[in-house]
Amino acid sequence: MNAEKVKTTYREAMRAAIRDALLRDERVFLMGEDVGRYGGCFAVSKGLLDEFGPERIRDTPLSESAFVGAGIGAAMGGVRPIVEIMTVNFSLLALDQIVNNAATILHMSGGQFNIPLVIRMTTGAGRQLAAQHSHSLEGWYAHIPGIKVLTPATLEDARGMLWTALEDPDPVLIFENGLLYNMEGELAADAGPVDISKALIRRPGQHISLITYGGTLFKTLAAAEELARSGIEAEVVDLRTLRPLDTATVVGSLSRTHRAVIIDEGWRSGSISAEIMARIMENAFYELDAPVARVCSVEVPMPYPKHLEDAAIPQVPGIVAAARRVVTGHE
Repeated sequence: MNAEKVKTTYREAMRAAIRDALLRDERVFLMGEDVGRYGGCFAVSKGLLDEFGPERIRDTPLSESAFVGAGIGAAMGGVRPIVEIMTVNFSLLALDQIVNNAATILHMSGGQFNIPLVIRMTTGAGRQLAAQHSHSLEGWYAHIPGIKVLTPATLEDARGMLWTALEDPDPVLIFENGLLYNMEGELAADAGPVDISKALIRRPGQHISLITYGGTLFKTLAAAEELARSGIEAEVVDLRTLRPLDTATVVGSLSRTHRAVIIDEGWRSGSISAEIMARIMENAFYELDAPVARVCSVEVPMPYPKHLEDAAIPQVPGIVAAARRVVTGHE
């Protein structure tokens, strides 16, 4: 019997996930800039202060290093903090806390102290917020041992990844693409926690694997639809988790299609797409019928003007053209 479906948005699914976590476990609390009275910079936490009070919905001073550090200390003390950073760019102000403390304390303490901390932040461009609010740096964090990196793209993952992350004994970073917050769709009324360890095939295909995550998933699905109209059936792989990377699903898809394009809103140099290409070479070189291609953001600070911003990040026509080149040798 199919579960009842309810209309919702990505933003509302995230809010439902936070609310559910607060109801499930009295140790959970939310902290960050403007998460309380203002309702969150992107309105994700709107209404939660009235329901749960200032002890569990905590507005913080404007100091990412301070409140991420407070979250680490709280996690060491036995509670389950959800720390919200407005954008990934601002997380750079807390890099020492994330990289040198959250990710390493379990190791540095000889296994005595886990850090059950979840850090949420917005990532991605497309909203005309210019160079200090628009970059996709989740690939940087995927480089760091000691943390998990999640990139929910669907309503189900927005609703379900948070609780699974809170159950993890170690730090988990959740990157929410800003363009997805207004995305509308239907979600099962009883939607709950989801697995965070596996990539998923969002569309089956036989001619080429399109590998992506987060905000570019739906552009990639649209590109696959366009390719199908010209006889190219693309398989779309949603990575979902960048660390640990689900290499087996990527290689499994490639073994069916023998061609791949990786779509990544990060910059090309030193990117997660480069890591995926390396893993394909290490694990599936003899499955390839053509070189692996990438569609990434142009290597510039993100422009403010809309036409330049659109030109700087992956778009459907560029994904389609790259896939056709790999399959047919021309666009």
